[in-house]
Amino acid sequence: MEKLDEMISDVCFEKSTMDHDIIDQSSAPTCSGNSFVYSRTDSAFSESEAYSPVSPFRPTLSRFAPIRHNQTPSNLELEMMKERFSKLLLGEDMSGGGKGVSTAVTVSNAITNLYVSMFGQHQRLEPLFPPKKMMWKREMTCLLSVCDYIFEFVPSSQSLQNGESIEMMSIRPRSDIEINLPALIKLDALLIEILDSFQETEFWYDDEQGSISRNGSFAQRKEEKWWVPVPCVPAGGLSETAKKHLRQKRDSANQIHKAAMAINSSILSDLKIPHSYIASLPKSGRTSVGDTIYRHMISTSKFSPEYLVDNLNISSEHEALELADRIEASMFTWRQKACSTYPKLSWEVIREHMESDKNVLLAQRAEVLLLTLKQRFPELAQTALDTTKIQYNKDVGQAILESYSRVLEGLAFNIVGWIEDVLSVEMRNQQEEC
Repeated sequence: MEKLDEMISDVCFEKSTMDHDIIDQSSAPTCSGNSFVYSRTDSAFSESEAYSPVSPFRPTLSRFAPIRHNQTPSNLELEMMKERFSKLLLGEDMSGGGKGVSTAVTVSNAITNLYVSMFGQHQRLEPLFPPKKMMWKREMTCLLSVCDYIFEFVPSSQSLQNGESIEMMSIRPRSDIEINLPALIKLDALLIEILDSFQETEFWYDDEQGSISRNGSFAQRKEEKWWVPVPCVPAGGLSETAKKHLRQKRDSANQIHKAAMAINSSILSDLKIPHSYIASLPKSGRTSVGDTIYRHMISTSKFSPEYLVDNLNISSEHEALELADRIEASMFTWRQKACSTYPKLSWEVIREHMESDKNVLLAQRAEVLLLTLKQRFPELAQTALDTTKIQYNKDVGQAILESYSRVLEGLAFNIVGWIEDVLSVEMRNQQEEC
């Protein structure tokens, strides 16, 4: 039993430094459907129930030893990691019958659920609680350590002692991981640093809806985000130093959001399109997008995606997501038709040299329209194609990069929103004084 514990401990903590702080049960994270704002962070492809981290005070069931409530901190953390390690091997199928999801999806779900557990209830411009911060760093270090053992083979030459040179294959970190993972870790540290910078603030939050406290002014709580606390500022307004700090951190978080979004979009574009999605594509792209959009796209005049989006009168994000799914499906339908006309050429070559082809033109305009729609609705959830790609992905490295960039994108977006809420209260307070 002691040897088994040592083996699992070595596997799970090879890249992390063990902290012996016990997380108080009252601060144990809980997962709520209304607990976090950014919708793209959702990920649920497990056939089992939604995952939630086990509190260190709840020992896991073991067939080798009885439950003990007087375990030391190191043993409690080891029990937590043993459960995570087991779920990874079982593919979240706790029956052990081999019906679980792939390892890539399991790791993706683990990162997503860890983010929800650590930041789901965090809705204010304030530092993350130290136990949660340590747990986030420790758990992410463990999950990201998988990338240290993902390599690619490259040809190289080696000189022998007699002067001869031989060709051989050497290994190196996979290029996509080597480029993107250090950048994501840096973005993660910057976001934590932004939250830490709001240790002492001139503003505060009021959890009571529709009340004014401490002689301050407050932001009107939005009905669609009723769970978000209300920011308040002093009656005399914020100082210039505080306002400058808020603007600087907003700009930094906005740049981080763009960087994480770019990495996530790049990883998603590299994921293979599942055959199930290809089989579900409509036979006619025109039928999918509708006659109104199709007539505008096929028009010989200058195509303006902004004008088209403005005239569609989209009233909700649900309508925007539904439209995005239909546009994306039509885009791939037209791509398939173009590729079937030139079967020996790739889509990249066809797009570059066959611009006069009708299907190529429609596919390109659909791609531009889809991008414009996503820019107009930055909180838009993942499209059906992105969701299917993640669900059927088998590449563990890509799964880690995609989920890590997605949760950082969501955290950065939320931070920008929280800062803008405070600045809007300050602006309204100044207008009322005038």
